[in-house]
Amino acid sequence: MQRRNVGMSGLTVSALGLGTMNWGQEVSEEAAREQLRLFTDAGGTLVETAARYGEGQAEAILGGFIGDTVARSELVLVAQGGTTRTGSRRLDGSRRGLLDSLDASLSLLGTDHVDIWLAPSPDSAVPLQETLSALEAAYVTGRARYVGVSGYAGWEFARAAATASFPLLVNDVEYSLVNRGAERDVLPAVEAFGAAVLAWGPLGRGVLTGKYRGRIPTESRGASDVWAPYVEPYLAGKPQRVTEALCTAARGLDLQPHELALRWLLHRPGVASAIVGARTPQQLKEILQTSASPVADPIAAVLDEVSA
Repeated sequence: MQRRNVGMSGLTVSALGLGTMNWGQEVSEEAAREQLRLFTDAGGTLVETAARYGEGQAEAILGGFIGDTVARSELVLVAQGGTTRTGSRRLDGSRRGLLDSLDASLSLLGTDHVDIWLAPSPDSAVPLQETLSALEAAYVTGRARYVGVSGYAGWEFARAAATASFPLLVNDVEYSLVNRGAERDVLPAVEAFGAAVLAWGPLGRGVLTGKYRGRIPTESRGASDVWAPYVEPYLAGKPQRVTEALCTAARGLDLQPHELALRWLLHRPGVASAIVGARTPQQLKEILQTSASPVADPIAAVLDEVSA
């Protein structure tokens, strides 16, 4: 798998990252282990987790695999803190909340550091300087080799990066053919500060696989009461037209829709890695076969136009 530098840093990560949001919930521990094996065997390095995933279950499962299924040195661990692990999952961008969250994550992961640690979306109840002070503490003590944020608008990232006395390396945001909002201001902001985007939802929450065309499969997230609101915004209107155009182009290139969607995204300026998730090892295996080669200019232009 292709390795890429994150922004202007010396840190390299795999073009595709493995997300663990569903581990311990939709994905059993054994299936998660198989996913990690498939990912690392394919050359993947970046594994993303968060305190809120399963209220710590995902971190605990991943921690159980490190040193057993895969060596710690083979992974680039990305962790996100700043939310409570039980109850209402309240956002907490305070220094105490963030650093307590980091220490709990390190304990569950069974490591003394993560490679990239992210503060969550801005907490309106906490001054920016306080959130930054927690990131700085993690950075200077070595508990995080690099730090960044998640879900910051472009102006929010620029303000934070200009205020901080240390480098903010990453903004973790949703980005795909059916959600190009990051291009308005997030991508220009991260590039201006030598940072990069980690793109979550690169397959449009599943719709860019083409599986929702004309129907909602009974085994899919769209058929689940819990997950349906997450998928529904991309099932009709413009996202539906984008998906149809993608499927048509992919068929002409003898590719699967998800392959073309990922190849388009991986060559957008400022994107270091696309974080993919899967409910089954077989789904992940299909995704990992994606080539990182660029899309031909005429096809890219059509996709750009229909999804602009």
